[in-house]
Amino acid sequence: MAQSTFNDDDLFGEAAEETRAEVEEHLAAARAELPDPDAVWETDADNVLGALNGLKSALDVGDALDSVRSAKKAYVLGERADAFEDADDLKAEIEDLESLVADIEGAAEEVASLTGTVPAIRGALQDAVDDEDNGDNSDDE
Repeated sequence: MAQSTFNDDDLFGEAAEETRAEVEEHLAAARAELPDPDAVWETDADNVLGALNGLKSALDVGDALDSVRSAKKAYVLGERADAFEDADDLKAEIEDLESLVADIEGAAEEVASLTGTVPAIRGALQDAVDDEDNGDNSDDE
């Protein structure tokens, strides 16, 4: 075996390349887990509750959060080891995906809230209409 195979600089360079590749793999996995844009936008629902339930399902980020976290861990390790010659692109992509996943999760929480609120509002409105139809209108006094 040639001794250059164990040269520290060569090994460090290989490790840096492997670390960058690992970050890129995790980022690709995160992008693959993101919701389909058409699924978030289009609906076949017959009513608002159906649309909300469909949207809630469409906003599932799957394992994207875990993949972004893994990418960031590998990136931080490489950055602190000063293994990257230029990793601004990786940093920017991690930040963009972190922000996007957070936005999607926030929207999913809002949709989940509406999924519980809208039927309650509909029920209250129906009760109000029923009360008026039954002559419970107190304005006639």
